Amino acid sequence: MSEAVAVSEDLMAQPFVRQMVLQLRAVDSYGTYDNWSDEKVVDPLILTKERKREIPVVGDPDEVVISRLKAYYNALASTIEQRTGLMAVPVVNLTHEGFGRAFIVVGKLIALDKTLRDVHRFGFPSLEKLIEDSEKLVQKAAQLIEDHRVVAEL
Repeated sequence: MSEAVAVSEDLMAQPFVRQMVLQLRAVDSYGTYDNWSDEKVVDPLILTKERKREIPVVGDPDEVVISRLKAYYNALASTIEQRTGLMAVPVVNLTHEGFGRAFIVVGKLIALDKTLRDVHRFGFPSLEKLIEDSEKLVQKAAQLIEDHRVVAEL
């Protein structure tokens, strides 16, 4: 991958970015990230136009990309859980070709449902876009949970 993308300390201090770093470090079973800075840990999630050009249009996701994707949905679920006070569970169903669905389930309620395509190219154009997109998803899920709290508490 090309050189690291510079990110500000303000962005790195955002709650969702902190949660993302926590989740990415949690899936690092071999300790690869132990001596890495937080900026270096989240850097692979940033797919600038140049970086995206380096990735083939068609391809199968490797285990590192899949673990990054799962860490993202874990971070979303954790943030939803913090906002609503109800346990949120991410479920990712993915084919070997990188297509599938991701759900976040709260009680008997599907609070978030995303179709996954081209997972081998999973990432965001910038850290700002990661924060913005994630906040929208969390807000929609939290609103759905509040609207259907009885189902979410089952």
